Amino acid sequence: MGEGEQIGVRCGASLKTYEELFGSALKATRGLHELGVGAGDRIALLLRNSIEFLEATIATVPLGASAVPINWHWRGEEIGHVLTDSAAKVLVVHSELWPAIADSVPEQVTAIFIDRDAAPGASAALPDGALHWDDFLAAHEPWDEAPERAPMSIIYTSGTTGQPKGVVRETATDEQREATQELLGEIFQLGDSERTVIPAPMYHTAPNVYALASAVRGMDMTIMEGFDAQEFLRIVQDRRVTVVQMVPTMFVRMLALDEQTRRSYDTSSLRWIVHAAAPCPPDVKRAMIEWLGPVVSEYYGGTETGPVTFCTSEEWLAHPGTVGRPIKHAVVKVFDAEGNELGVGESGEVYVWLDVWPNFTYNNDEQKRRSIERDGLVSCGDIGYLDGAGFLYLNDRRSDMVISGGVNIYPAEIEACLLGLDGVRDCAVFGIPDEEFGEALAAHVELDAGASLGADDVRAFVRANLAPYKTPRLVEFSDALPREDSGKIFKRRLREPYWAGRERAI
Repeated sequence: MGEGEQIGVRCGASLKTYEELFGSALKATRGLHELGVGAGDRIALLLRNSIEFLEATIATVPLGASAVPINWHWRGEEIGHVLTDSAAKVLVVHSELWPAIADSVPEQVTAIFIDRDAAPGASAALPDGALHWDDFLAAHEPWDEAPERAPMSIIYTSGTTGQPKGVVRETATDEQREATQELLGEIFQLGDSERTVIPAPMYHTAPNVYALASAVRGMDMTIMEGFDAQEFLRIVQDRRVTVVQMVPTMFVRMLALDEQTRRSYDTSSLRWIVHAAAPCPPDVKRAMIEWLGPVVSEYYGGTETGPVTFCTSEEWLAHPGTVGRPIKHAVVKVFDAEGNELGVGESGEVYVWLDVWPNFTYNNDEQKRRSIERDGLVSCGDIGYLDGAGFLYLNDRRSDMVISGGVNIYPAEIEACLLGLDGVRDCAVFGIPDEEFGEALAAHVELDAGASLGADDVRAFVRANLAPYKTPRLVEFSDALPREDSGKIFKRRLREPYWAGRERAI
C-alpha cells in the first residue's frame, strides 16, 4: 500500500471511503423512510457481493428495520417464499437477477435496482418506471435523526429439505452488544489498523457479520465478487491483507494451484485466517498450516447460535480434526435420540448455547424453534462427539444422514473416503429412494481433468476402505457439480430430482 493511499471499501474497480459509504447509506435510510419503512420492517437484499450490499444493510439500522439477505442462487419459488414469509416492504436487487425472479415478487414489494457495469443491458428487462439505486441516493439528503435500536439482519437458512426459514434475533441489550463485539473481535481479530478481504458470499451469516463488523471498525476492505484462488492471493499481496475469514473449500482451491504459483505471491502480511461453515479435511488443514504458518484458526457455530467453539493452529495440530473447545460463555453437550447426555467419544446430536448471544426464533415458526431445543441448548443439526479434553469433533449433518434398512449412514464419511481416490476432484453423497430399504446411497462425482474412472472403480474403493453397506448403489459423474460462490456444493439440487413427486423426502 502506497503512502497516503485511501482506506475504504473496494469491489472490482469501485472504491468508497468510509465517509462516502456511510454518507450513501444514510441517504438510503431517508429514502427508505419515505417509502414507509420503519422500526420492525424488513428490507430484502438479492445482491451479489458489492459495496451496495453494505450500503443497503447499514441503511436499515437507523430506522430499526432489518436487512434480509437472500441467496441469489435460489430459485424463484424459494425467493418468493422469503419475500412473503418475511413480509419485506422493499427488495434491493441487482438488475440482471430480476428476470429470473420477477414473477415471484409480491406486488406490494417495492423494488430498487442496482445496475452493474459487468451486466450490460440488464436494465432493458426491468419494469417501466424502475427505481434505480443511484437515482434513489441522489434524490435524498442523509438521515440525521436519532437512530432506533436496530436488530441484526435476518438470515434465511435452507437445509436438505423444506422451505428456507428466517432466524429472527431479539434486539441485543447493551451488555450483550458489548460482550459479542468483544467476542467477535477476539475470534476474527478485528481492529481499525487491520486490512481484510471478503472472499465469501455476504448473504451467508458469517461473512455478513464479518463484513459489517469490519466496516464498523473502519478496516481497509476488499470485497470479492466471487472467489478465485489466484485473485485472492493477488489481493492479499497487493493490499497487504492481515486478517481474513474463509471456508475450507477455498483452501482446497488454493492448494490446487501449482506450488510455483502459490509461492509467487507474498502472503507474509497474513497473521490471522479464521475458518468455519464446515469441518476442514485434516490433510487440507495441515497443508494450509505448512504453507502459511500457524495462522489458521477455526470456530464452530450456526446462524442461530453464533460462534461456540474455537481452536488455534497449535490446538488443532494437537487434536487433528477438531473444531475447537467451547469459548467463554458457551456450553456444548452431546445427546442421544432419547435425550441422554453422552460421554467422551460417544457420537450424538450436538447442542450448544452462547449466553451473551441474543435469543432467536424462526420467523412465523415458533414450533420449529422449540423443536430444536433441549435443556436450554439448541441444535444446529450436527452430529459429533467430545474428546477427553473437551474438544468437539463433527461427524456429519443430521439432515444429511441416510437411513438405509434401519442403519444410520453419514455421507461425510463416504465423501472423505472418495476424496482419497486418485482422479476424484470432489463429490457429494446423499440418499435416494429405495423400495426395499427406504433409502439407498448415491454418489455424484466430479473428476480431475483427464481422469478416467468408472462407477465400479468408485464402489470398489469405498468397499475396500469402509463397511460394505456404505458403498453407493448409484454413481454418477459430472464435469462440474453445482456450486455456490464459495465453492460449496449445492447437494440439495442434486438430491431433489430423485425425490420429486414423493410425499416424503427422507
